[in-house]
Amino acid sequence: MSTEPILVIGLGCQRGCPTGTLRALLDQTLLARGIGLEQVQALASIDLKRDEPGLLELAEQLALPLVCFSVEQLAGYQDRLSHRSDIAFERTGCYGIAESAALALADRLGTAPATLLIPRQRGLKSTLALAVVA
Repeated sequence: MSTEPILVIGLGCQRGCPTGTLRALLDQTLLARGIGLEQVQALASIDLKRDEPGLLELAEQLALPLVCFSVEQLAGYQDRLSHRSDIAFERTGCYGIAESAALALADRLGTAPATLLIPRQRGLKSTLALAVVA
């Protein structure tokens, strides 16, 4: 009996980042890795972005839940990040929103520790990471 891996996309973005910008980064990243959008279970970000129109609209377009985590919850993931952003830390208190959020949600959904399948990818005004629990 094999179970499908749990794939979670973590997203970070600047205020006012358009949905299309986030979607383009998502589509390009998944296409480059040969991952189908239907394999993704959820989107994750920081709670500072829970009302960000672009993120909310993207989640609605994709019919995926958007789960947001507090800075305190995400801070515990700093040792597992591939990249630590001082700018992100100055602005949010977290060294990497996309990677931390993806790991946090994948850890919550899975039964084993999550790993980063795709480390932080930078797009226009946005970042994305993909965590997996196999």
